[in-house]
Amino acid sequence: MSIRIGILGYGNLGRGVECAVKQNPDMELAAVFTRRDPETVSILTKEAAVCQVSQVEEWKGKIDVMILCGGSATDLPVQTPEYAKYFHVVDSFDTHAKIPEHFANVDAAAKANGTVGIISVGWDPGMFSLNRMYANAVLPEGKDYTFWGKGVSQGHSDAIRRVPGVKNAKQYTIPVDSALQSVRAGENPELTTRQKHTRECFVVLEEGADGAKVEEAIKSMPNYFADYDTTVHVISEEELERNHSGIPHGGFVIRSGKTGWEQEHGHVIEYSLKLDSNPEFTASVIVAYARAAYRLAKEGQSGCKTVFDIAPAYLSPKSGEELRKELL
Repeated sequence: MSIRIGILGYGNLGRGVECAVKQNPDMELAAVFTRRDPETVSILTKEAAVCQVSQVEEWKGKIDVMILCGGSATDLPVQTPEYAKYFHVVDSFDTHAKIPEHFANVDAAAKANGTVGIISVGWDPGMFSLNRMYANAVLPEGKDYTFWGKGVSQGHSDAIRRVPGVKNAKQYTIPVDSALQSVRAGENPELTTRQKHTRECFVVLEEGADGAKVEEAIKSMPNYFADYDTTVHVISEEELERNHSGIPHGGFVIRSGKTGWEQEHGHVIEYSLKLDSNPEFTASVIVAYARAAYRLAKEGQSGCKTVFDIAPAYLSPKSGEELRKELL
């Protein structure tokens, strides 16, 4: 029997989940739920239903795992505990500092209703988190480094678009190559925020806007740009559409450590991602964890989990025998 998937929210991530479900023969898309008028939402999976969010409860028992594709700022803190009352759920909550609080809320709701909730699934948090954990366990004496990019930061791009005088914008996070090479060489540098990444902004101005004032407003923005070396390019709307319409991303997780009685031998563990589409890759990770949620539920488990709690075999459609034969 196929794992019946529901998607709540049909933006970039929701569309990515739909595509990922198509690539997994043990899954089927049952329904997409939207806050918009369902008549205005056209999906790719012809046999799946498109429903208003208010109809979600009617699908209890008809969906095995609900994948929540809302934003971390205001959607997921409310939605994940709420829908864990009716379904097994997976989300991509990525506000790192608030993960413990979100975990506790989802855990309480899932345990009370006998469901499984898996939170903070994606590539960071998610795949990068796993690689940090594995590397820390293997090299207890060492240092962690995470570099993001080159890629589009959707949150920072949104922040630029809120600056008065900005019509549209894209922002790229770029690792500083000299810092990256120093870490790869096992030099264990102490790096400030400014020394690890630069930010590059491509901005379309509103008619009559003062480019110098816009640039200053961006570069001085606290929590986003003030701590980084930031470059602002003013370009046309046509150039933005032509050269910056994609959502690529990626990065590196590196741990540099020592082994031996006198710690005389150095080692570097590196994991990297280069992604043409941030939301589609994130969606693919989420769909694998939806399979894990389904399997955990079949075993009678409940409560909230993170990527740390789930054995790798639960992610794969292959049997244990196949995994041992083909991949071990």
